[in-house]
Amino acid sequence: MSDSHGNTPAAWTAVTIGLLAFTVGGIGLVIGSMLVFWIGVALAPVALVAGAVMTKVGLGGRDHSTERQVDRGREKAH
Repeated sequence: MSDSHGNTPAAWTAVTIGLLAFTVGGIGLVIGSMLVFWIGVALAPVALVAGAVMTKVGLGGRDHSTERQVDRGREKAH
C-alpha cells in the first residue's frame, strides 16, 4: 500500500476529471440540456479509467511491498 495519501499524478488526474464530469453534468441539468448532462455522465468513468491506467504505468505512488520484504530479510539476518 502506498503512503502517498492520494497525492500522486494518477489521483490528481482522476479527481480533476471526475470534478469536471460532475460540473458538466450539473450545468447540463441546470440549463436543461440533456446532451450536456450526458456528456458529464460519460466523463465520470473516464476519470476512473485514467486513474487506473496511470497507476498501472507507475504514476500512482510507490509500492512498498518489495521494501517490506527486504526489511524482513534484514530483521532475520540480525
